[in-house]
Amino acid sequence: MQIQDSCVVVTGAANGIGKGLAQKFAEMGAAHVICADIDIDGAKQTAALIGGTALELDVRDEMSIKDLIETVEDRIAPIDLFCSNAGILTLGGFEVDNDEWQKIWDINVMSHVWAARHMVPRMLKRGGGYMLNTASAAGLLNQIGAAPYGVTKHAAVGFAEWLAITYGDQGIGVSVLCPQAVRSEMTRGFEESVASLDGMLEPDHVADCCVKAIENNDFLVLPHPQVKEYMQAKASNYGRWITGMQKLRDKFGGR
Repeated sequence: MQIQDSCVVVTGAANGIGKGLAQKFAEMGAAHVICADIDIDGAKQTAALIGGTALELDVRDEMSIKDLIETVEDRIAPIDLFCSNAGILTLGGFEVDNDEWQKIWDINVMSHVWAARHMVPRMLKRGGGYMLNTASAAGLLNQIGAAPYGVTKHAAVGFAEWLAITYGDQGIGVSVLCPQAVRSEMTRGFEESVASLDGMLEPDHVADCCVKAIENNDFLVLPHPQVKEYMQAKASNYGRWITGMQKLRDKFGGR
């Protein structure tokens, strides 16, 4: 896929990875960059920086996603690239209350499902398109101190895999972004956490990695290359990997 002259939607565009993606796509000559976020003021600020369009979006609401897609396609242009990027972090384990589990499930998992439900059929009808879904290294490994986050990011990776398996040979490109710590409002205060063990990346670097993946139709985007080694270690000796994670838990005090 070529970014130049394309129409791109980025959810969670008010800050962090989403803002970095929107800025990068604009720099590369995208014809339209739609900056979508529940934080409409933040989305407007991002859009103003790049000459994009800001739209309010609550990714917890399927109809909000459907309406956004219809608005863009009816009033602006057919969407070539949909970046389902919005996500949240919830700390804790099984004691986290059901409402919080449901909230993070809707945002970190179902938002990807709903975006695909209303976007992929349109893309198939016109012969192709691209879906970039933001997950996390936690979706390949896990997240110490944050069961809801680790579980939902695993599910997000699984759904992206299913999309690629089902539609990847029908003109639908699929990439899943799985970084460790990236500087954003979500990671503020976690600069010394286990997720930052290999460094906290800037959003613009992550955006560069995403663009390369999109241009090459690569499924897995790993801005922290060490994650691939950790995946291989996990697969080669699951028990030893869990023991190692327990040691990290103790070292970082569950954070």
